[in-house]
Amino acid sequence: MRIAIVGCGLIGQKRASTLGGQTLAVCCDVDLSKAESLAAKIPGAAVSTDWRSTVARDDVDVVIVCTTHNLLPQIAQAAAAHGKHVLIEKPGARRAAELDVVRQTANRTGALVRVGFNHRYHRAFIKAREIFESGVLEDLLFIRARYGHGGRPGYEKEWRADAAISGGGEAIDQGMHLIDLARWFLGDLKLTGGKAATYFWNMPVEDNAFLLLETAGQQVAFLHSGWTEWKNIFSFEIFGRMGKLEISGLGGSYGVETLRHYQMTAEMGPPPTIIYEYPMSDDSWLREFSEFMEDVRLGRKPRPGIEDAQAALTIVENLYANSKL
Repeated sequence: MRIAIVGCGLIGQKRASTLGGQTLAVCCDVDLSKAESLAAKIPGAAVSTDWRSTVARDDVDVVIVCTTHNLLPQIAQAAAAHGKHVLIEKPGARRAAELDVVRQTANRTGALVRVGFNHRYHRAFIKAREIFESGVLEDLLFIRARYGHGGRPGYEKEWRADAAISGGGEAIDQGMHLIDLARWFLGDLKLTGGKAATYFWNMPVEDNAFLLLETAGQQVAFLHSGWTEWKNIFSFEIFGRMGKLEISGLGGSYGVETLRHYQMTAEMGPPPTIIYEYPMSDDSWLREFSEFMEDVRLGRKPRPGIEDAQAALTIVENLYANSKL
């Protein structure tokens, strides 16, 4: 498959390095130097600063959209209109309704659209899903999760702090991953409480998001994402009637990716524990894109797709409404 990457920043570069043997045909960015820098690493890749002409090219089969949030749905819709399959980076859009036209266009042209929730493809989550699907946890009770970092000097001046571009702050940033993962295990969730607050950074978007979500069966997900974690953190706990799964770390500054399986016993004493550690480099981006290529090969509807992104965005929108943001 011939791939065009629109947006050649950090995420675009990561996508270019995890194409699993597919061909990078075009590097596109409004900043010519970024496009040229990425293309220089890939023999034969063309360079463009015009995303409209890029998504229309005959030598492109798949478009990966790695731009700021305000441009994601517009570029994805144009690519789908030209019959290109599309991988849109998370969150997919600033608001759920912005993805309606993408879905409608893809349905009309037959283009397949995946939204980049790569955290589902981390080794610890793949193993956790395997344990969950085996049934040994029995009924799930609730999920508790935290995700955050501390920003960097000047963070309040970056595009993420501009709601017109980003759509919001930490809830629509790392919070989207937590919402998607919670939905993956618990199913559909609705916001029943929460707060989007700005405690530290001098910015008009939230630097902390607290969400209380609930299923129709009254299972709960309590999620917190923040830009005031002075030591990066990732913690995701899945509580079942007969055990608990605890995923911590994502590699790098978040610590070694680790899954702990605590097994409930009839005696209700200290649980037998199995620990899985994954100190190797993160291959979630490669796994995710390989799955998308399999979607294309089989003509299979991608999951997570537009509907999953819209469900997560709706939760974020409701949080903002409740917090009057």
